[in-house]
Amino acid sequence: MKRIEAVIKPFKLEDVKDALAEIGITGMTVIEVKGYGRQKGHSELYRGAEYVVDFLPKIKMEMVVEAKDVEQVTNTIVEAARTGKIGDGKIFVSDIEQIIRIRTGETGEEAI
Repeated sequence: MKRIEAVIKPFKLEDVKDALAEIGITGMTVIEVKGYGRQKGHSELYRGAEYVVDFLPKIKMEMVVEAKDVEQVTNTIVEAARTGKIGDGKIFVSDIEQIIRIRTGETGEEAI
């Protein structure tokens, strides 16, 4: 089992969610986050004063999938989230040792 974490632009959330639903991924956690990478933020003008916005709003999506589905899920996220501009985001894939569904006590892949 693998955890996929994707950090994407906020306005791409619905596109990514819909694309994942089309391939059968319906369970995920979505968190509003702020951060920066190579973008280094940007400058804005507010009431005549210029200031730097270091942390930009992003969406972090987390989901757990079977190992065999990782490539399809990551390719789907890339295709749906890509704008071709800096700040499109990143995807992280990591191993999950165990999952336990609290309600039923199911474990492993049955708990996904």
